[in-house]
Amino acid sequence: MCGIVGVVGNENATDILLQGLEKLEYRGYDSAGIFVTKAGEEPALVKSVGRIADLRDKVGESLAGNRGIGHTRWATHGKPLEENAHPHQSETGRLTLVHNGVIENYAELKEEHLAGHHFKGQTDTEVVVHLIGKFVEEDGLDTLAAFRQALGLIKGSYAFALIDQEEPETIYVAKNKSPLLIGLGQGYNMVCSDAMAMIRETNQYMEIHDQELVVVTKDSVSVQDYAGNVLERESYTAELDLSDIGKGTYPYYMLKEIDEQPSVMRKLISTYADDRGAMTVDPAIVKAVQEADRLYIIAAGTSYHAGFASKQFLEELTDTPVELGIASEWGYGMPLLSQKPLFIFLTQSGETADSRQVLVKVNEMGLPSLTITNVPGSTLSREASHTMLLHAGPEISVASTKAYTAQIATMAFLAKAVGDANGNSKAKDFDLVRELSLVAQSIEATLSDKDMIADKVEKLLLTARNAFYIGRGSNYYVAMEASLKLKEISYIQCEGFAAGELKHGTISLIEDGTPVIALISNNSVLASHARGNVAEVVARGAHVLTIVEEGADKAGDDIITRAVHPYLSSISMVIPTQLIAYYASLQRGLDVDKPRNLAKSVTVE
Repeated sequence: MCGIVGVVGNENATDILLQGLEKLEYRGYDSAGIFVTKAGEEPALVKSVGRIADLRDKVGESLAGNRGIGHTRWATHGKPLEENAHPHQSETGRLTLVHNGVIENYAELKEEHLAGHHFKGQTDTEVVVHLIGKFVEEDGLDTLAAFRQALGLIKGSYAFALIDQEEPETIYVAKNKSPLLIGLGQGYNMVCSDAMAMIRETNQYMEIHDQELVVVTKDSVSVQDYAGNVLERESYTAELDLSDIGKGTYPYYMLKEIDEQPSVMRKLISTYADDRGAMTVDPAIVKAVQEADRLYIIAAGTSYHAGFASKQFLEELTDTPVELGIASEWGYGMPLLSQKPLFIFLTQSGETADSRQVLVKVNEMGLPSLTITNVPGSTLSREASHTMLLHAGPEISVASTKAYTAQIATMAFLAKAVGDANGNSKAKDFDLVRELSLVAQSIEATLSDKDMIADKVEKLLLTARNAFYIGRGSNYYVAMEASLKLKEISYIQCEGFAAGELKHGTISLIEDGTPVIALISNNSVLASHARGNVAEVVARGAHVLTIVEEGADKAGDDIITRAVHPYLSSISMVIPTQLIAYYASLQRGLDVDKPRNLAKSVTVE
C-alpha cells in the first residue's frame, strides 16, 4: 500500500526512481509520480494516474537528475486523480514531499496554520508540505528545524521523504508507524519503503525506527530523534535476490508463486527440522508457548484464515487453548485476557498496520509475543519478543498464495516442537517431516492438472456474478480463504460457508445456475454430511464443482487431491481454489496480480 523511493548523489536518479517504483507495483496503487532535480537545472515534477508504464511515457527519455523522490499512491484522502498524486509541493514550490500513511489531524492543521494557502488537491499530504513550507517560507526557519517543528504537530502514521530545492545535496526523511529504510550505495544513498525497491542498487540497508528523523546526503546518513539527538545505527544486509522477484517465464507472479509452494514446503522442512526429523525451532520460542495458558493469534485477511486452519493442531499438539482475533478489531477493543497469554502475529509482510497497533498495546502490557512473517527485519518482527520466518521468498502478487500455505506449515512446526517438548502423545505420532513431504507431492499432483481445472473454471464461472464455497471441519476455513481469493482478483461476489449453515439462511440465495464449489475431505462423517449439503443445493438448481480428497471421492467428482494428514489438509485442499481464482481472473481479461482497490502491504489502519 503506497510506496516511496528516493535517491541522492547518482546521475541516473530518474532511472533508479522509476525502476524502484516498478518493484513496488505489487503493493497496490492507483497513481504515481516523481520529482527530479540537478544543481543548476530546472527541477521536474511528473505525475500520472494509472500504471508506472504510464508515468514512464510522460517522463520520456530526456529527464535527468542526480536527486529525486518518487511515490506510488493508494488513495485514502481524495480520489485517484493527478492532482492528488504524490509528490506534493509547498505554496511556493520550494519544498516537495512524498508520504505513506494517514495524518489524523490534517484538517485541524490546515484550519489553524494555513489560512490563505492554495491547495491543488484534497490530500492530507499536501497539507503537511504546506505546513513545513510555511515554517520555512513565512517564518524563516531552516528546513531541518521546520520539518522537526511540523513533526511535533502532526498526529498519525507517516513515512516522509522531503526535498528542499535550495539544498541540492539532501533528502530529509522521518517515520512513525509506516515502514521506511535507507539504502546505502557506493557514493550515493537511497530511501525506500521496501528493500525490494532498491535491491538492484544495493543490499545494504539501515532501519529507521518510529519518531526518528534522518538527514540523507550522497555521502552520509544522520539519524536523529525529534529532539535532535544523534543516534547510532548499524546497517544490515537484505536477504533478497533479483532473481527471486522476477516473473521469469511466467505471465503473472500469482501463477509463479502457486507453483513455488512445493519448494516452500521443502524449504521449511530443511529449516525447522534436522536430518533425523527432530524439530529445530528456537528453544526460546518453544519455552514461550509452554509457559502460556492461552495462545492469541492476531491477523488480517488471508493470514487470519491461516490462523483458523492452524487452530486445531495447535491446540491438540500444545495442549493450549487458541483464540483468533481480527487485528483491526482488537486494536480498538482488547477482550479480557487469560493470566499468561502469548500473542502470535501472523503477517506476510510484517508491516500490517492493524496488527502492529495490537502489538504496540501488547508490548505496553509487558506480554510476550511471536511474529510469524515472511520478511526478516520487518516492523512486527523487530518489535515482537520472538520471530519465526516463513522462508517463502518474496511474494509479489497481491493475492497471497504461498505465504498462506507457508504460515500453516510453519505453525505446524511450532506445534510439533512444543508437543515434543511436552511429551504430547499426538505430537509423538505426528511425523511432520514425512507428512509435509507428502503435502508437497500432493500439491505437485494438483498443479499437473492445471488445464483440466482451467476448463472447469471457464464452464462454471466465466459469466458468473456470484458464487459460494462450502465445506465442513477444516474445509470451512479453506472455504473462507478460497472465497476471498476468488472475489479479490476476479470480482465475483463469493462467500465461504460452513456447509451445515446453509439451511440456516443462506440457502435462500441458491437459484438456478448458482455456482457452488464444495470441499470434501477424507473424513467419513464430515464427507457424508457434506455430500448431503451438496444434494441440498443441487435440488435448488445450483451448478456444483466438487474438490474432494482421495478416499472420499466418488464417480463424477471434479477435482481430486491426494490424501494427506488431517492436520495439513488445509494446505493441499486450498491449491485447487488458488488455481480457480487465477483462471477465473485470467479468463475475464483482468490483471491477475494487481486487482483494483487492493494493496499487498496494508500499512494504514
